Amino acid sequence: MSKKYILVSGAIFGVVAVVHAVRIFDRWPVQIASHDIPVWVSWIAVIGGGALCLWALRAWRR
Repeated sequence: MSKKYILVSGAIFGVVAVVHAVRIFDRWPVQIASHDIPVWVSWIAVIGGGALCLWALRAWRR
């Protein structure tokens, strides 16, 4: 796989994880149609996005 693709993917996952972390700490409300999205969803996104970011950056360094 291309090193540029891996780096860009890792950066995008990192940005997503950081935005979700900011949502957690600033308590931003999120609503899709008439459904409120609870904050615990962002905890899952921080863990998942952070893990994918680290995985991509480790693969990029090889």
